[in-house]
Amino acid sequence: MLNLERLRTLDALARHGSVSGAAEGLHVTTSAVSQQMSKLEREVGQQLLAKNGRGVRLTDAGRLLADHAARILSQVELAQSDLEAQRGQVVGELRLAAFPTAARGLFPTALAALRAEHPGLRVRSRELEPEIGVAWVTRGDLDLAVVLDWYNKPLPLPDGLVKASLLDDPTDLALPVGHRLADRSEVDLEDFVDDEWIAWDEGEFCHEWLLFTLRGKGIEPVIAHRAEEHHTQLAMVAAGLGVCVAPRLGRDPVPVGVRTVPVRPRVTRHVYAVWRADADRRPAIRAAVDALRSAGVRVS
Repeated sequence: MLNLERLRTLDALARHGSVSGAAEGLHVTTSAVSQQMSKLEREVGQQLLAKNGRGVRLTDAGRLLADHAARILSQVELAQSDLEAQRGQVVGELRLAAFPTAARGLFPTALAALRAEHPGLRVRSRELEPEIGVAWVTRGDLDLAVVLDWYNKPLPLPDGLVKASLLDDPTDLALPVGHRLADRSEVDLEDFVDDEWIAWDEGEFCHEWLLFTLRGKGIEPVIAHRAEEHHTQLAMVAAGLGVCVAPRLGRDPVPVGVRTVPVRPRVTRHVYAVWRADADRRPAIRAAVDALRSAGVRVS
């Protein structure tokens, strides 16, 4: 009989494409992955891995069994979800991720509430950018991710995921207090055609949104500085180095020397949670969504 943990190892290899990636995803050593695969090959009596330069690749038999493994593991997930739903208890382990400002603005309140209300639930959390969080949920390395759509640019989602709205996050422009528009009650993005911008790293979803939005208004932005963390961006604004987009979730305290001004028309981020459809009945998922939504009410 095929061993479930060895099938899980094969599935991780197929998803991550390397022994080291599978080991990281499974939170084990690379030697443990190799040992599990050697045992699985002896079980099935066929070679499942072949050398590929310095790495490995799946053989035809390996790909065939990996496809079956993915379906088997999905059914196991569904069975666990159904059993938890029947029992109605919020127990087990739940692996969560959120983009940085959501982790800062939602996780402290939400995770503390989960710990107090459901002591049988073990929660593990981390920060991940939205597109990475979606990928990790899809391949089974996370149970739930908090991600976002911009008002004019949705985040692509693959099939097989369920989503639930958490909050709408208003977004302002952050300006140095000495900026020519700092005393305005509202600003238009077109007002900043000549300004230098402080933005996210190139390739990130939010960076692509910023370019998409400004170019749609005929603005080719001058990106003078890049920083992943919003508070780093705000510190640069306080130093007079440019302007930046400043969502309100997880933003406070705003540094001295920065003025935040609403944008006209309103710019928002839609924040929501995603998880796999085969885990949809898990009480732990529902409890986490409720706790995140309640935390969002406090900050919206």
